[in-house]
Amino acid sequence: MNGTNDSVEGISYALRALWSEILRFRFDYPLEIDLDAGPKESLHYYLYSEKLSWSIMSMDSEGIPRARIRLAGMVYKPAYIAWWGLVQLGHFLHHHDEASRESFLKQVNWLESHAVVRADGSVVWPNNFDILQGTTLLKSPWISAFDQGLAISALVRGYRLTQRPYLLELLQGVTHIFALDVQEGGLREPLPSGVLYSELPGQGIPGIQDGFMSSLLGLYDLYVETGDEATGMLFADGIKGLRTMLPAWDYRKRWSWYGSRAYLCPPSYHWLNRILLEILGRLTSDPVLAEYAEAWKPGHLSALQRVEIFIAFLVTKNACRIRNRTWRHNRAKVQDLAAGKAARPI
Repeated sequence: MNGTNDSVEGISYALRALWSEILRFRFDYPLEIDLDAGPKESLHYYLYSEKLSWSIMSMDSEGIPRARIRLAGMVYKPAYIAWWGLVQLGHFLHHHDEASRESFLKQVNWLESHAVVRADGSVVWPNNFDILQGTTLLKSPWISAFDQGLAISALVRGYRLTQRPYLLELLQGVTHIFALDVQEGGLREPLPSGVLYSELPGQGIPGIQDGFMSSLLGLYDLYVETGDEATGMLFADGIKGLRTMLPAWDYRKRWSWYGSRAYLCPPSYHWLNRILLEILGRLTSDPVLAEYAEAWKPGHLSALQRVEIFIAFLVTKNACRIRNRTWRHNRAKVQDLAAGKAARPI
């Protein structure tokens, strides 16, 4: 009976998601580039918004956001905590309200206290929950370039604001994980030219674009702060990898793919991909990055092309659901897979 109930719940969730995707599909998103970000003396982050929706988040009693993930429950995800903190810092810089400053520092304190120093000396922020993404099973504690990059960016700004020595000590250990291949427990995926830093290690290439680019911004922030040449090389290798992988993420020079071409990005992810690409193109003066960022602007789409994107997104997204039978996945199944009590899906 439980299996039947889980299947019904999964189908219900999929139908609600589909309905939301149809009704809420928009070609813009309330996320902007902050042009004051980048210099060593700046506290600004590269992205800012006054109108973001935080529907998957719930604050704990200490003011730390938890993410509501269907296959994991209510969890602390370092990337979301760092991102929430950076948004709060942006509010403080734009409105000079002390409450937003304090909220940012709460997130920095959480990241400081939950940093893990591994036996190899790497400082990481692990995800302490099991998750199934497509056919990729990630077992607690797993690491991600997405979490690592945003945590670095938050701690760099936390250090600039407070000058607390321990934050700089932590930052001195955060890059080692980028030098290790995924097979060695790291984040690095070597490419014919450059490297990719994986948001979901084990998922395969090209993986998720926005998480990769967020990690590049973290490396850039750290390089600007410390001037460390090894960090600069990790960033440069990642930019080469981004150039290499852009054709794999590109849909007809109009839109971007999510993950390893699993489906066309929903508008929010595409908007994020495009502006992160524009930011990295500006920081590096790279014409290839700038070219793709310009081509991906929704404003260039004709009415017919907008219809094409909308239909292609719905078709590819639901084909991915059917291919992976996502309605059959539930938290108990993920836990059984992680414990080796069930066959891993193909």
